[in-house]
Amino acid sequence: MNDRVIEWIMEKNPHLAEPPGRDDDLIEGRLIDSLAFLEFVYLLEEVTGAAVDLGSITAEDFRSLGAIETRFLAPVGQGAEAAR
Repeated sequence: MNDRVIEWIMEKNPHLAEPPGRDDDLIEGRLIDSLAFLEFVYLLEEVTGAAVDLGSITAEDFRSLGAIETRFLAPVGQGAEAAR
């Protein structure tokens, strides 16, 4: 998992004692909320160097650190992004 993604989540959620686990539900836990969502998308674009097509994403793509890693951070050809 990208350190900048973890840092962003921790900064937005100062009440957290430790980073969320790979499978923790970030949406249900309100660690990524609607107010900060676009800021998070911009962070992912910065980290990956690729634009995120807002028309092709779903809430499930952001459900957990594992889902974010698979959808946006996996090497080309290995993640869900390659299949789209």
